[in-house]
Amino acid sequence: MIAILGLLCISSNEARAQDTTPIRAGMIGLDTSHVPAFAKLFNGPKAVGDLAGIKIVAAYPGGTDFGPSKTRVAKFTEDIRGMGIEIVDTIPKLLEKVDVVFLESVDGRIHLQEAIPVIKAGKPLFIDKPAAGSLADVIAIFDLAKQNKVPCFSSSSVRFGAGLQELKKNESLGEIAGADTWGPCSYQEGTPDLFFYGIHGVEALYTLMGTGCETVARTQATDADVVTGVWKNGRVGTYRGLRKNKADFGAVAFGTKGIAPMLKGDGYEPMCREIAKFFKTKVAPVSPEETIEIFAFMEAADESKRNDGKPVAIKDVMAKAKAQAAGKK
Repeated sequence: MIAILGLLCISSNEARAQDTTPIRAGMIGLDTSHVPAFAKLFNGPKAVGDLAGIKIVAAYPGGTDFGPSKTRVAKFTEDIRGMGIEIVDTIPKLLEKVDVVFLESVDGRIHLQEAIPVIKAGKPLFIDKPAAGSLADVIAIFDLAKQNKVPCFSSSSVRFGAGLQELKKNESLGEIAGADTWGPCSYQEGTPDLFFYGIHGVEALYTLMGTGCETVARTQATDADVVTGVWKNGRVGTYRGLRKNKADFGAVAFGTKGIAPMLKGDGYEPMCREIAKFFKTKVAPVSPEETIEIFAFMEAADESKRNDGKPVAIKDVMAKAKAQAAGKK
């Protein structure tokens, strides 16, 4: 009996040790301000709860010819090195040292090629915005993750902000019948216009409206874009991308019983908490289907621009991208 009790105590102690051992995380792409911000949240002395369960231990700088990448990768690499995080020179070397991966590269055009080895190695993966540089690449990433049974998700930090979540859950509105969102909208050459920064406002729109958009129409002016989506149940959602003057993030929800604005924004901590939960549970807080539709919405907005603002069917954009994605696997 004493021997059995001793074994039970040892097993219990081992279980507690396993529970308190941080998950080792790696970062790919040290060319965005998200990198030092995330590292401070996860590795800093104030990390508690879910954040304390993840430790960033290694990072691969990466980088491309994209302007914001070229001008920032060296500085952020040194920032990360200064936090005691090991810098490695290849993705395979990174994967040998970590359990989970943050794909942070600011240039979405290389996300597919960087995600492939991570997924094939079976490492749970968070992809920072934008998920990829084209809708076809987004579909290819999630298809590959599904085939390999690897947990994977992507999101803008705006989705998890307290103000937007409170607006979404505001019972006094009744059912959300429509929404308007807005925010800064600078472009990145080589990707659809809204992918680089418009993603934040479009993600907010989908947080409120959910999936089911059928058509997208876009009006582009010198200083702004207005993109209107019509959902399958007749609901209408709009996104205004701002490139001049005051360009804060914001949202208004139109409900069956009331109308209300988003009252406050947030930093990165709410999303980082969701990422930590994802790495622990392997359950994504945003479905692949929703993320894919968000990028279909934005790609349809580009197609509408090319067609003088005419409405474009999401299903047509999706069908074309799925055919392209099949050749990328």
